[in-house]
Amino acid sequence: MTSVDVHQHLWTPSLVAALRSRREPPFLDGWTLFLHGEPPYEIRPADHDVARRTELAAADGLGRVLVSMSAPIGVEWLPAAEARPLLDAYHEGAAALPEPFGAWAAACVRDIDASATAEDLDQGFAGLQLPANALADATGYTRCAPLLELLEERDLPLFVHPGPAAGAPEGPGWWPAMVPYVQQMHAAWFAFRAFGRPRHPRLRVCFALLSGLAPLHGERFAARGDGDTAGVDPDVFVETSSYGPTAVDAVVRALGVGAVVQGSDRPYAQPPHHPGFGLGGAAAYAFRIANPRRLLTGRD
Repeated sequence: MTSVDVHQHLWTPSLVAALRSRREPPFLDGWTLFLHGEPPYEIRPADHDVARRTELAAADGLGRVLVSMSAPIGVEWLPAAEARPLLDAYHEGAAALPEPFGAWAAACVRDIDASATAEDLDQGFAGLQLPANALADATGYTRCAPLLELLEERDLPLFVHPGPAAGAPEGPGWWPAMVPYVQQMHAAWFAFRAFGRPRHPRLRVCFALLSGLAPLHGERFAARGDGDTAGVDPDVFVETSSYGPTAVDAVVRALGVGAVVQGSDRPYAQPPHHPGFGLGGAAAYAFRIANPRRLLTGRD
């Protein structure tokens, strides 16, 4: 009966140190993060204080919080020789976090190494997060197939999270979160339908930020898609980070209450004040307890 938040970020000292050791993006200068395609970002150290975050999780009534690598940083897209030290630092710190924290593993998607990912998963991670722009087309699914086959073999889920916003035009600080991230999730949703599900029939998958509201395009897909009118995929989930009652209600109408799980993206966004998003106690139970259990374990 544990309440779960499937999407938070918590930078441990080992990851911070690894990012500070670099001189090319992605890197940290003190607490300023430098990335390709985004303006420098000032990180609040208190946001990544483990004791404070533990208290916040308790105040939110959460029994389990899953943290992940911040995929927009771009670690997964680095050459393996550069990515590996950062991935090791992330896994080392995340695996050592106290209760109620668990974590998603991460993997290099430029140079696939399923054996290394298997060793990382052996540390007890809940599943694997991959950047959405690595799973946006048939080529991406071919490249990442060894990682997805590994998840199927171990009956572990995939979490699809926006990747780097490289090449984003000059603009306000909110531009990457509102345009490239959403576009990536939209593409990933339909790429999974076209290329992912046929190749990986047993894979459970959760898309961040309601998959950029791609599920709301179901009527257009019915009119302009491939003619496949199969119902909702019971092993596909979306999480709620940065959205509120209007969007969540619309997605529930499109996919049903069983497809939505709570994710907050803390510390970059806050959990909802009303866990059921105004849809009632049964919806809150589904979003926080029943649906995360099915996503993570495959069991009702």
